[in-house]
Amino acid sequence: MTSRSTRIGAPSVRSRHAVLATLTVGLLALSACSSGSGTDSPSTQAGSTGGGGPVTLTLATFNQFGYEELIPEFEKSHPNIKVTHKKAATSNEARDNFFTRLSAGSGMADVEAVEVDWLPEMLQYSDKFTDLNSADVQGRWLDWKAKAATDAEGHLIGYGTDSGPEAICYRSDLFKAAGLPSDRESVAKLFGTTWESYFAAGKQFKAKSKVPFFDSIGATYQGMVNQLEAAYENPSDDAITATDNAAVKKVYDQVIQAGITDGLSAKLQQWGDDWTASYQKNGFATMLCPGWMVGIIEGNAKGVKGWDVANTFPGGGGNWGGSYLTVPKQSAHPKEAQELAAWLTAPEQQVKAFKKVGAFPSQKQALESQDLLSFTVASFNNAPTGQIFADRAKAVTITPYKGTHYFAINDAMQQALTRVEQGAAPQESWDKWVGDVKALG
Repeated sequence: MTSRSTRIGAPSVRSRHAVLATLTVGLLALSACSSGSGTDSPSTQAGSTGGGGPVTLTLATFNQFGYEELIPEFEKSHPNIKVTHKKAATSNEARDNFFTRLSAGSGMADVEAVEVDWLPEMLQYSDKFTDLNSADVQGRWLDWKAKAATDAEGHLIGYGTDSGPEAICYRSDLFKAAGLPSDRESVAKLFGTTWESYFAAGKQFKAKSKVPFFDSIGATYQGMVNQLEAAYENPSDDAITATDNAAVKKVYDQVIQAGITDGLSAKLQQWGDDWTASYQKNGFATMLCPGWMVGIIEGNAKGVKGWDVANTFPGGGGNWGGSYLTVPKQSAHPKEAQELAAWLTAPEQQVKAFKKVGAFPSQKQALESQDLLSFTVASFNNAPTGQIFADRAKAVTITPYKGTHYFAINDAMQQALTRVEQGAAPQESWDKWVGDVKALG
């Protein structure tokens, strides 16, 4: 799994803007000091073997990619390569590490994972990364997945890992206790196919249970805003349009109405300690659920019976998350690093990662695998998650535009929603968000 959500309580937009400014200055300085292409020769990098001996690669990821069991398999089939896996706790932490080391010109892993929400920022510096194009990987990915990681010169900067088609995960035992339908087919009908019908189901649940209906307005907002084609920026010139977009304000108002005014939210900050602990305490009954979230729930709700997946999603289809593996030119072993990235993102490995942590494949061949489509999760009442998320992937019709400012704008929005859950007036928090966005320039 990769992400996939902006961590609540992350640094302010202004501080992130300052980080990006520092990054730009640092990279300009590096370019001025470098020769020719501005790429360090592998022979000058620390740890270069220089003689074809054993190679040690570092792989930097975050959250759960499902690579723990794959790495030993890779090492067994590639006896001359050892892999050291460094895993950040969140996408935000990984992003901060990534850009700090990119700016410094050293310290990056041989293979760096990049989340889709900050991929556009990275592509501004695509000349600092290896072009991963090769005949062996042509046509591997869904077209939109490969296109997103291709720079203006046609260089493929990242190999796609997973995507995040969304369903709704829910506690069937809590629904049954409330006297509501609890099997996944009936619950899918209860939730319906619109946000209005999903929130209406929440009101029915709330009338019969003391358990909050969903985990947070921030997480719910994310699913809603990902259905907008261009929420924050103009695709033609990357100009910031977020504060004037009536559709964004509508989503903001709608999720606050449901979560706060109607009392459906547990007011938990996703990825926070309270959110993690709440799985063991009947913290909430439903949540928006991309495939990778199944693995997160399994880990947090170990021993808790009742989780299931409804094959529906409000507003049609939705995709939340998805990542890429890149090879920085800082790597002393770019050939071997590209080999590792290609192997980890091959169809067979993508299916294995899905079965381990729910990271739904972005490889065309993997999506047609019977091994994928027949997969079930025992702890989710034997839910056929392979088929469910394949169905949900087919329902996705919008690929939202995410430009260079997307991460900072959305991070600020998550902070705005958290303020509301902590008691701030919705309009006051919105106004602060507007100010934060305008400070980006």
